[in-house]
Amino acid sequence: MDYRKEVDKATEDVDFETAKYTVELDTSEGLIRLDLAPEVAPGHCLNMIGLARCGFYDNLVFHRIIKGFMIQGGCPSGTGTGGPGYNIDAEFNAKPHVAGVLSMARSSSPNSAGSQFYVCLDAHKHLDRNYTAFGNTADAASLEVVKKIGVVETDGSDRPRKPVTIRKATVKVTEL
Repeated sequence: MDYRKEVDKATEDVDFETAKYTVELDTSEGLIRLDLAPEVAPGHCLNMIGLARCGFYDNLVFHRIIKGFMIQGGCPSGTGTGGPGYNIDAEFNAKPHVAGVLSMARSSSPNSAGSQFYVCLDAHKHLDRNYTAFGNTADAASLEVVKKIGVVETDGSDRPRKPVTIRKATVKVTEL
């Protein structure tokens, strides 16, 4: 299914000049609050807001967890091969990939991102300017939940042995 029209409709009221946007992921391991950074990647922020508002991320799993590296979710098939039915262009920027940074997963093609995202568990300079960083954990409690997910036991394919689920993704808007 192609979610492009739904995402466009769900983001008609988004105004980065007058409001701050936070995506809250209610996971099976706790709440992760993600502050978005539209000043460096407005298209990626808009995309995540739209997908969250459409319910796209609800009940999806973190399908890939690599200790000390990152936790990855946002695949509708739970395999790492799915997406929203469209791609978005890369918005490479200077935001460093450090612990708690939200970034977009993609294939080897720079403009192949869609819905899959990851949150870094530690600093990874090799990702800087090669992947689109577009937010970060909003607080220490959120980073702790990310770290808790980051040590879940995985199989040889980095897949969690026990599913870690995003129960619901919601968007919080704070007027500036």
